[in-house]
Amino acid sequence: MRLDWIANNAEQIGQLTLSHLWLTLLPTLIGLILSIPLGYLAFNYRRLYTFIVGGTSLFYTIPSLALFILMPQILGTKILDPLNIIVALVIYTIALLVRVVADGLDSVSPDVVKAAEGIGYTRMQTFFKIQLPISVPTILSGLRVVVVANISIVTMAAVIGIAQLGTLFTMGFTRRLFVPIIVGLVVCLLLALLLDRLLVLLGKTLTPWSQKGAL
Repeated sequence: MRLDWIANNAEQIGQLTLSHLWLTLLPTLIGLILSIPLGYLAFNYRRLYTFIVGGTSLFYTIPSLALFILMPQILGTKILDPLNIIVALVIYTIALLVRVVADGLDSVSPDVVKAAEGIGYTRMQTFFKIQLPISVPTILSGLRVVVVANISIVTMAAVIGIAQLGTLFTMGFTRRLFVPIIVGLVVCLLLALLLDRLLVLLGKTLTPWSQKGAL
């Protein structure tokens, strides 16, 4: 690997990394926020479970490049608008997380829920104070998978001209340089490892009652 190329392009690599991080984290957060009520509905209304979980899961079968190209037609945006990527990744995040949220809520013991109701908790209080906190380990396990998947999917946006780490791949292929490709792969891997560790730490912070290493 030519270190001089890395040194000469360090600023660009840094900007692409920040862009990649932004395009990964924002839709993941939005998707998580939307998945929680959808998962709650699927869990509480069993007749809707297949429709909600099965319907949202189907979104993940759509090829990412095709979805990126379709977004401008659906949203009325320009092809290079980052909003296209954000909306597409929100859809993918929901496709993966709704089932996780529903299954996480299902893992909560009915006796715990009945005990909460017995001391006067409303349904919403039971959800936010009992069910959701207990479901955190399950939800975070699914979220770790989603984050890694989204880091990978974002790279495809380089094909339509959205600047992020995938840009290093297209640069390497078009210029017949291996260094940008290797740099892009390494930085994507480091981002995935870093975000995964941060989610593990977040899980331990949110669930101090759980055993060490439960995630």
